[in-house]
Amino acid sequence: MTRNIQTALVLLVSAVLLLTAWPGVATAATDPSENPQSGSVGLEGRISTDPPTRAATITTPSNGASFSSIPVTVAGLCPSDTLVKIFDNNVFVGSVLCTNGSYSLQIDLFSGGNQLVARVFDALDQAGPDSNLVSVTFNDAQYALFGTRVTLSSIYARRGAIPGDSLVWPLILNGGVGPYAISVDWGDGSAPQLQSQSVAGSFEINHTYTNAGVYKIVVRATDKNATTAFLQLVAVSNGAVQAGSGTGKESGSSAQLQTVVLWWPVVAIMPLLFLAFWLGRRHQLYILRKELASAKQQ
Repeated sequence: MTRNIQTALVLLVSAVLLLTAWPGVATAATDPSENPQSGSVGLEGRISTDPPTRAATITTPSNGASFSSIPVTVAGLCPSDTLVKIFDNNVFVGSVLCTNGSYSLQIDLFSGGNQLVARVFDALDQAGPDSNLVSVTFNDAQYALFGTRVTLSSIYARRGAIPGDSLVWPLILNGGVGPYAISVDWGDGSAPQLQSQSVAGSFEINHTYTNAGVYKIVVRATDKNATTAFLQLVAVSNGAVQAGSGTGKESGSSAQLQTVVLWWPVVAIMPLLFLAFWLGRRHQLYILRKELASAKQQ
């Protein structure tokens, strides 16, 4: 009988450990703003996948088009759920998410000839094939007048931060004549951020998003001679999205927080609890009978 009691206790302890390992409520997607937690260990890994095999296309502007003002709209088709980067004369000039199989963004142009190419990138930043090559011309009156014009670029087409943390974005300012006025629309409905740069070179912009989502950033730089540069980028704020929050978000790109109640561990432990109760009653009756038998013998 003692052996049965030991077995019941082992089963009961196992059941408690089972409930500890499988809590009644599990979160399918957690808010990264709550991590890392005290005593926890964070792991990060990448799953190797093939890069995109289908190229984007440039349907706008048409090959051979000529422009006298900027920015210029570039649009076309693309594989869904990819990031589209536009390169002008092999220089990165803007990025946008592919939504429902198409994309559209505005870019700056260099004075004179421009060779435009669109490249798609997956979530692991693996590049797909190049799009068709589109050649356009920018007849820059300001360049003809001043002999130089300002340009903006960045080594990052997409950057991210969790809500509440500062998102820092390094940019590169070239050409033109200082001082420069910088205007940044962060795409979340907040007022444009304004700052000044005395000389050309590298500088940083930063912003803190309140809500999770994917946002279109538009950066403008104007020099002393009123020549203007334009750069469009993609910012990602990771975390649980609040319904109806934020403006300027790319559609279909939000994360959702889902809570799932796990009832099966409770159901699984019920037979073990009944077994432990039954064995406990048997043990009590066994002890009581032994005491009665001992009293009769005395």
